[in-house]
Amino acid sequence: MQYPNDSRRCLPVLDQDRTLIAVIEMSLSSWLVAGIVPGIERQPLKKIEADEHALLKLLHRWHSEAVKAGRKIARIAVAFEAGRDGFWLARWLRAHGIEAHVIHASSVAVSREHRRAKTDRLDTEMLKRAFLGWLRGERDHCKVVAIPSLAEEDAKRPTRERESLVGECGRLVNRMKAAFVRLGIRGFNPKLKKAPERLDALRTPEGESIPPNTVSAMRRDMERLRLVREQIRQIELTRLERLQKAPEEGANAMVRLLARVMGLGIETADMLVQEVLARELRDRRAVARYSGLTGSPDESGRKHRQKGLARAGNARVRRGMIQLAWRFLMFQKNSALAQWFRQRTENAPRTRKTMIVALARKLLIALWRFVREGVVPEGIVLRPAS
Repeated sequence: MQYPNDSRRCLPVLDQDRTLIAVIEMSLSSWLVAGIVPGIERQPLKKIEADEHALLKLLHRWHSEAVKAGRKIARIAVAFEAGRDGFWLARWLRAHGIEAHVIHASSVAVSREHRRAKTDRLDTEMLKRAFLGWLRGERDHCKVVAIPSLAEEDAKRPTRERESLVGECGRLVNRMKAAFVRLGIRGFNPKLKKAPERLDALRTPEGESIPPNTVSAMRRDMERLRLVREQIRQIELTRLERLQKAPEEGANAMVRLLARVMGLGIETADMLVQEVLARELRDRRAVARYSGLTGSPDESGRKHRQKGLARAGNARVRRGMIQLAWRFLMFQKNSALAQWFRQRTENAPRTRKTMIVALARKLLIALWRFVREGVVPEGIVLRPAS
């Protein structure tokens, strides 16, 4: 059976006599390219500048060498590890007719020696072995990453930027509150709009005004907080405008559908759709595994235990789903999932924190089926369609 996005193995059959294989070890200043060229006994290794045109020229040169050796090349497969450069090179290579893959770095097996040798040359050898095994169709030899389009990457930016700005708001407020406590001033809320105007009237327990350098720092932090809040508001308004202009197009339809679930707002719906639900995942197990909500068993002989969450997936989805699961218990009390949670924790309240992860996993799968297949989770209360 062929799946829409099977990262565990390569579906096309590998004809090694007609396939040119290359892997790239990328750095900021240079790239080390290792290849397997049909008809050439040596396995070439070339260090080039960090330039895509130089890479394309090198691949064409190896292609010509294979043709001179009497081999007809029908496929050029290139791979590199996921890292700082992202996916732009893979998209560029595909636009030029070259098959490109991005390998998940943690899926490449490495030596477990305490002080193993590590060089770019050795890294390309390991990467080449892993990629060759994956091309042969060996299951779980290594895992490739789904390459998003530029538009799909851009669609994630608002949610991630808002998350960063919200964190900055918290840091600014905590820093100002700590400064007030250090001076012995309590009960003052630095988040108020008129907080900068009231700074001059504040007094310490000794009856003295706030020192001038501290006041200046407070005003700068309050101005920065105002600016960050304004940026958050702009992101939210832009998102609403986008949903209103194209309500039934692509991911927008999923966001509007999810937002109908009581207890699930636009922000959470947009995050879930852009990060996980819009992806072409294989099945419900892949959905749970991508979110990092699956367990890590440790079994050997008579030993059977769980080491906790795998945490190998998307951390944003994992945090968001655990928070949503707690809200779900408040707003969807009569749903089948909420009743399932209460039945298992009624006589064991200490297991609530453990079982909330299981509820988050079940809820994510239910929402995935809801937006993909239209299956409404049992007992879920929906808002009227707008």
